[in-house]
Order: sequence, then C-alpha cells, then structure tokens
Amino acid sequence: MTELPPIADPSSRLRSSRVAIEALRGPIAARDPWPLAENFGVGPEASWGPREVLAHTAEMLPYWLGEYERVLAAGGGSADPVAFGRTAEDPLRIGILERDRTLPLHELFARIETGIERWERRLDLASPGSGNGSGRHARLGDMTADQLMDRFVVTHLEEHVRQLEGILGGQ
Repeated sequence: MTELPPIADPSSRLRSSRVAIEALRGPIAARDPWPLAENFGVGPEASWGPREVLAHTAEMLPYWLGEYERVLAAGGGSADPVAFGRTAEDPLRIGILERDRTLPLHELFARIETGIERWERRLDLASPGSGNGSGRHARLGDMTADQLMDRFVVTHLEEHVRQLEGILGGQ
C-alpha cells in the first residue's frame, strides 16, 4: 500500500457535523411526526425521511468505529489485509434501520451525539500515522484505517447532514 496524504482535518469535520446535526434537531422535531418510509432499502425507489437518516446515522457511527479498530489492530504489515465492513445491502444494517427508525427523535439524536463523541475521543488518542492499518472492503478493495474513517464516517456523516438539510428544505 502506498503512502497517502493525511485526511483533511477529520476532528474538525466531525465537530462541524455535530454542530450541524444539533442545529437540525429543533427543525426536525418541530415537524414530527414524520412518516416512516415505505421503501427504505437500497433500490432506486428507496426513499428515506428524517427517521431513516437519523436511525442509520446512529447505528453507523459505532459500527464503523468497531471496523476502524479491527483494521488498526491488524496493522499495516500483513500481506493479506483484514476483511472489514459491509455493503448497503447488508440485512443486519437494514434490520437495525427498520427497528430504530421508530425510536423517539430525542433518542436518535442522543445516539448520534454519543457516536460522534466516541469518534472524537478516539481520534484524539491517535498518533500520526497510526491509521495506516490495512483492510480490504468487499466493494472498495484495500484501504487504510484512515481511509475507512474518512469515507465511511467523516464524509458519510457530512452527506447525511446535507441529506437532512435537503429534506427540511423540501428538496
């Protein structure tokens, strides 16, 4: 695996997402009850409302923290990178989404806040270059732990913030 440039300030980006999600709490709660999406799978006809986005965000943060730790623990020297992750079609992921989208909004927001805080604490403990453990994702191939964190946590969280903002804006 080649040496890649460091990910652009993941801690700051996580903090920004946390602030943005907190700012969305009131507007989302003000329009509750939100209807549950009839089709929340992964097909082109799938449609997520705030409850589905929040439930997914709440479950994906601890899930990817575990996968990050798995890749770090495997180290970077192995000829065979450790398998990690899942794809959008994962039945457990979809089952958790189906279950948790019915939780009260305050619980979903609390889980997201806790998930982001755990990531922030973990990144505070990281030393330079510590995120270079090697893993292999079934769809995306070989990635370092830092790449995993950027793609599946930091960038993904930012995408869900924009998704929620779009839903509230009627887009």
